[in-house]
Formats: sequence, C-alpha cells, structure tokens
Amino acid sequence: DEMGQLSEVMMDVINCYDLATASRNSFNNFIVELPPICSDVRQKQRISIDTLPPEVKAPFPSEPVIPLRTKTIKEFQEDMDRATTSGDWRDVRDFYLTTFDSFLEINAAFKREANAPFNTIEDSGVNSTFLNAVYDALLCTPQDIQKSVLKGIINSLLKEWKGPRTKDDLRAYFILVQNPQYSSTSTYVIYAHLLRQIAGLSEADHHFLVHWFKKLSPRRFRQLVERFLHFISTRLLPAPPDELPPLTRCSWWIPAATKVLALFNAANSISTPPIMSFTDFYNITLDHIDIMEQYRTWQSHGNSNKFSFCQFPFILSTVVKKAIIQRDSEQQMISMARQSLVNKVSRRQRVDMNLLFLNIKVRRAQLLSDSLDELSRKRADLKKKLKVTFVGEAGLDMGGLTKEWFLLLVRQIFHIDYGMFTYLKDSRCHWFSSWKCDNYSEFQLVGTLMGLAVYNSIALDIHFPPYCYKKLLTPPIVPCDQNTPIGMATATLGDLQQVMPDLAHGLGELLCYEGNVEEDFYLTFQVFQEELGVVRSYNLKPGGDKIPVNKQNRKEYVQLYAGFLLNKSIYKQFAAFYRGFHSVCASDALMLLRPEEVEMLVCGSPELDMSALQRAAQYEGYSKADLTVRCFWDVVLDFPLELQKKLLHFATGSDRVPVGGLADLNFKIAKIDVSTDWLPISHTCFNQICLPPYKSRKELKQKLTIAISNAEGFGLE
Repeated sequence: DEMGQLSEVMMDVINCYDLATASRNSFNNFIVELPPICSDVRQKQRISIDTLPPEVKAPFPSEPVIPLRTKTIKEFQEDMDRATTSGDWRDVRDFYLTTFDSFLEINAAFKREANAPFNTIEDSGVNSTFLNAVYDALLCTPQDIQKSVLKGIINSLLKEWKGPRTKDDLRAYFILVQNPQYSSTSTYVIYAHLLRQIAGLSEADHHFLVHWFKKLSPRRFRQLVERFLHFISTRLLPAPPDELPPLTRCSWWIPAATKVLALFNAANSISTPPIMSFTDFYNITLDHIDIMEQYRTWQSHGNSNKFSFCQFPFILSTVVKKAIIQRDSEQQMISMARQSLVNKVSRRQRVDMNLLFLNIKVRRAQLLSDSLDELSRKRADLKKKLKVTFVGEAGLDMGGLTKEWFLLLVRQIFHIDYGMFTYLKDSRCHWFSSWKCDNYSEFQLVGTLMGLAVYNSIALDIHFPPYCYKKLLTPPIVPCDQNTPIGMATATLGDLQQVMPDLAHGLGELLCYEGNVEEDFYLTFQVFQEELGVVRSYNLKPGGDKIPVNKQNRKEYVQLYAGFLLNKSIYKQFAAFYRGFHSVCASDALMLLRPEEVEMLVCGSPELDMSALQRAAQYEGYSKADLTVRCFWDVVLDFPLELQKKLLHFATGSDRVPVGGLADLNFKIAKIDVSTDWLPISHTCFNQICLPPYKSRKELKQKLTIAISNAEGFGLE
C-alpha cells in the first residue's frame, strides 16, 4: 500500500538521518520520493481507508480531545538557559519531539485553552508569544533536535490525509507555516508539501487563515512573505541536482506556494493600513522569464486549473505588466497594419506606407484644435503606431516628436482656462469639471489621448488623484451592454480625502461629533454645487431636502455625499473619458493592474534618481573617466529638481521617468567634435545627448543650462 510504504521508508530514513553530518543530497534523495500531498490524494485515501492494514491506520476520532500541556514560556526559557549552560538538552529535546508529532500535540502546546473552540476569524486561539519564543529558540538548538521537528512535521502531514478540516487543523497549519526552518533549501520538499496541503483547503478555511494571518506582527508577516518569494524564485531558477529535485517531478511547487502567498496578499489587502506595500509582493525574478507565455496561457484558460502567474497579478511587478501591455499593443498594431494592407491589396489599390501609422499633423499655433480634430477623424486608426508631424517643421518622428506632442497637448488641455478640468490646490491634482453640456466628446478625446500614451509607452505629466484610476478600472473591460454603469467605483471618505481634503476632514468631524448633530449642523440630504457661477441644489436621495441629518443616518449621508461628488455629479464626463481610454487600451492585460499601477503606466515613476541614470549611462566617443563626462555628472547631480526635469525633457522629449526608473532609459552621452562655443544638442528619439569637449565645469554648466531651458521645437541641420 502506498501510504504504508511511504510511512515505512520515511521512518527508516529519518531515524538514521543526522543533519549535522549528512549531506544535503542525502536528505533530498529520500524526501523527494514523497508523493504529492493534495486534495485529490487525500480524498482517495479517505474513501479507501478501511482497506488499509491495521498497522498503518491512523486513529481519527470524530471529536479528538486535546491533551493538556502546561509548559509556560517562562519554564521553556528556563529549560533553554539550563541546556545552553549545561549541555544537557534532554528536556528541550523531549518538548520539541512531543510538540510537533501531530496536529493534536501542536494545538496542545500552543492553543491558549486546550479544548476551547476558538471558531472565529478574529482569534486564532494561538499563544503567539509562546510560539514565537519556541521558533526563535529552535534554530539555536542542536541539529538532532531540529531534525526531530522536521520528522514530527512529516508525521503530522502524513496523519492528515483525510477529508474535512477542523479549526484545530487550521490552527496547526497556521502554526507550521511559521516555522523558520523553511528558509533552508534542504527543507524545501517538506515545505512544498505543507504548502500544497494549505493550498488545497476549502475557500471557507482559507477565509479563516487570511484573517489569522493579518493578526501576525508586521515583522513575522514580512518574513513569511519574503520566504515564499525566495522559495518561488529558487524553484524558478535552475538548481544543482544535489540541491533540489528535477522540475519535472515538482511542477506543483510554484502553484502551491503562489496560492498560499495569495492568502497573505489578501490579508494585507484587508488590513488598514496595509501591513506591507503592495510592491513588496512583487517577485523580481519574474521580470526575467517569458511572461508572454504565461499571459497567453491565462488568456486561453482563465482561472482554470492550468496555472499561470497572471492568475495572481499581485506577484507581477509593474515592469512585467508594462511589458505585457506593450507586447499586447504591438501585436494589435501589427494586426491593424496587416488588415489595412490586405484591404488595399484586395481592392488593387496602390499601397502607401503611411497607412501603417496613425498620422497626426498639427500646427503649433493650433495644437489643441488640430489634435482633437485629427483624433476624431482617425478613430479607425487609433491602434496603429502613432506618428506626429508639426506643420512647417522639418523634424522626422522617430519617437521624439510624439513625446513633444503629448507634453504640449497635456499642458493646454489641463490649463484652467480650458475649463474641462479643475485644479484643486489643496490636493494638488486635477478633477473633472461638473458643468453640464450637450456634448462630452472632448472628454472622450482626452481619454483617447491618455490611452494613446499608454498604448505607445509614453509617460504623461498628468495629476489625477489615485481614485481616478480606480474608476478607470471599474470595470477593467468595457461591458457589452451600453446601459451598464461604468466608472462608478465605490467612494469612501478616504477617496474623497485624495480629491477634496478639507471637505473630507469636515465630514470626518461630522461622523465623530458627540453633540446634537441635527440641531448643531442643521443639514439635510441635499447638497449645493456651483456650476459656471450658478449654485444648484441636488438631493442625495429622494426627498432629501426634507430629511435631516442626525446621528443615526450621518454615515449614510457621508457615503452618499462622497458618491455624489466623485461619481454621480461627473458621471457623463467620466463615462466619455472612460470610453475614450478603453477605445485604445482595450486589453485583457488591464485586468492584471491595480489603480496605482495604471497611474504609473500613465505618469511614469515618481522617483527622479539621477544617480541611477549615471550608473546606466552609455558613452560614444567618451568614457566615464573623461573630464567632460565627469563635469557633466557633477553639474547634473547638483541641479535642482526643476533643471533635472528640463534635462530629461531635453534628452528624451519628456520629463517623466519611465516605469522601472531611469536605469531603464537606455541613455547615451555622445561626443561631437565641434567648437566648445556650441551648445549641447540632443536626439530625443534615441535618448541621446551630444556634448562638445568642454574643458571646465563652469563652461559646461552654462552651456547646458541654456540648452535645456530653451528646448522646444525641432529642426534638421
């Protein structure tokens, strides 16, 4: 019988195994033979358990009684101190040997009250102080004690080949997953089987674990997340055969670990504030794998049993998601260009290479009107590669003119005189004007413009609050039914804080007010809003002007008010903006993104790290040790932020930092053999700046400052 053979082999080998002297290879040779422990195997075993010989049947009482263990943390620490001093580890060894021998013993040792139920999500019932002390001491014990703990864990996992889980079982998994021994690759096989059992639990059981995980201390929580990420990275990369079993025999490791990591991500998401930044869940190793294969698998199979990292987008960095969107965009561009060619050829018409591009021709003096007119007329070409021409200028667009066009257009659209967006000084961001009109097509064109920027990998200098991007992903895919509401993200007081902090503060005080709300505030469910100089009133609910706000309904009032300001009052404006954005960026890849990540794709990284640019810079005609180059970096690193942004704009055509930071910019400094009376010049299409051989820091600073401060317009020499 499989289980009997497994138990016999495991017992024989682990009893003679000595971690202090045996090689890691010996450990793996026996442990890799463990068959997969998963829900399917467990189910089969439960059904056929009566056919097992008596000697391998595990006793599974319907209502097990947890043995009483009375050791306190003080007694345990005294045992540890005594063993460290005397070298006699018998008491400590007996404690560890007993404690980890079964799920029952684990509960006996660490449950605050042995036979109390603790069946709520709010309290795991675990004595975390004692557990932490036991685990902190474990790595300081002799190797034979550490071996006995691993032996006990294997025993525990073997005994748990059964069906439904009790809360004591969940508690045991909660305790076992915190074991610090799993930091070593020599324990990865045991760790993998533990994770597989946890991943195979029911959704209801996962719900309990998520809430228990969020109660861990921030330090413990972070340690566990980092351990999962390291485990996944180690298994992704090729490993020496004496360290880990072949990938073909453990293809389930990464899915199991990722699914358990997802529970920690869920725990982090429901914590206020989050325990860790969402970026701390990124696995940077995934930046270096063929992510498009994962993406195609996900597109084909969705969230079915076929694993793809795209099922768990929290683990993918913004760099990876940008690469997916960029590749997806390129495929759509190629498809559109091919279709245009086929249509021309099928009609036996002359092929013009311009039909492969979205060609935008604008006059600088009429930049806004020309641009919006061009985008309106060429909607069918929006998914082609963008190419911009400024009328009357000789510049050829290899990318630099496109960046310049976006930069200038955004400045004009968001200017206060244009009236589409209101600049809110308190939050330093733009928001949609609430004025009503018959035609919201300009908002759609602005959404199209932002979509084009993402589609063509251009970062924009746009200052929307994070809530705007939350609305943009509500839903992430445009619904087929035209009557389905779009952009109606749930609005909280925290969301309103991003846009109108003073008003949010006042509403927060209303919620906390201890006095007579109705008499002291004298509010009703009616609000007033100024639109083009006219004050208009709106009811937050039917008959709202006659419903006073009091202590009982003030929470509803705040929710409705926030929803009105952030959703209802600008619904038509934002709906047009949403449709414009998605008319270009319609892609399954948007489902992988968080609102913060959409903001980064639109606006670029917020960090302007010139030192990173210096480390990644390439040189042509110069070396990093040349005087001119050394002077250049001395000057640039001393520039204030404003001049550093101007330098970035001068060299690249945009003052925005790309996703991934300046290290990913492919920036080059080239030498031009001309008089030092010349100013520096740039090739924005190639992120290149060309420097004459200046001989002093003062001269370079003067010439560079003049050049970057007068860097609009293009010409050919």
